[in-house]
Amino acid sequence: MLEGYFEFLDSGEIRIRGTRIGLEIVLRDYLQGASPEEIVLRYPTLSLEQVHAAILYYLRNRERVEQYIRECWQQGEEAWQEQQRAPSEFVRSLRQRLEKYRLIWQVCTAEEFLDRALYLPL
Repeated sequence: MLEGYFEFLDSGEIRIRGTRIGLEIVLRDYLQGASPEEIVLRYPTLSLEQVHAAILYYLRNRERVEQYIRECWQQGEEAWQEQQRAPSEFVRSLRQRLEKYRLIWQVCTAEEFLDRALYLPL
């Protein structure tokens, strides 16, 4: 049974059984032109059999899987937008540090930048 290759989670996610890799990840690469062998190289926790099962599941359930993929990417986009609106304290501090580095880089030579960057607090 083809469905045996997947875990259908309560959250609506579909993962390749025994991995943390979502069906949408494998299919994204496949639909962008990657061969099953290339996908296995990118995700070594997957077997070639699992990748072929994912592709076959997609081909047999195209309409339903395409809707699932659209929902996944929409959720990802919404999460990204929310992170941009309300970044965590860590992200805010990282952005501040990066801005300091950019300002220093603009006014220094490469050598001066490296000297100063070593002493900036992380």
